[in-house]
Amino acid sequence: MTAKLPAVSRKRYWDYFILVSRFLLAYTFIHYGYGKLTNGGQFGISAAEMSKPLKDLQLFQVMWYLFDHEPFKTTVGILQIVTGLLLLFESTAILGVIFFIPVAANIVLMDISFMNNAMGNAFSFRFSFYFILCFAVLWNDKERVKIIWHAMIKKFVWKRKFPWIMYALVPVFAIVLSLVSAIPNMIYYYIIFPEDLFKIFNFLK
Repeated sequence: MTAKLPAVSRKRYWDYFILVSRFLLAYTFIHYGYGKLTNGGQFGISAAEMSKPLKDLQLFQVMWYLFDHEPFKTTVGILQIVTGLLLLFESTAILGVIFFIPVAANIVLMDISFMNNAMGNAFSFRFSFYFILCFAVLWNDKERVKIIWHAMIKKFVWKRKFPWIMYALVPVFAIVLSLVSAIPNMIYYYIIFPEDLFKIFNFLK
């Protein structure tokens, strides 16, 4: 005699589906991130591939060689692990999805740009499914998403805060602000390399 499973509402099935989806997304990124931090097959090429001329390497191999450098590799790995951990918990799942989508979109863009068609298409379909799961997670918590959206996006109004002349001068002040941002870098540069400063002075004489 088989035991009957307790009746479960559709909402409970949906909630469980979201839980499984969050786990899949989290596992995917934690796995990728951990692989980058431990040299577990994420980025880098073999010694045999390194010995080949650049023209004999596939674009994907060149990409993985370049992305194996620091601090890029570790930064991406940590970001993926943090994203995965955020997805594991319901209270932070929305933030995890917000992190997941742009990082995953960048992965897809790189894959279709540098992989062969077969591999690029495979990863595109796979991550397209992940994006659907992301939107399912957001839809499941749509009330909080609405609150966040309204908190970030202001209603469009025609009322001006400043005179028209101030808006016209925005590009000018933006250039000034850009120059100001370069001052700390210039000071640092000439403290570390003072001989270059003397070269400039001698050139201006």
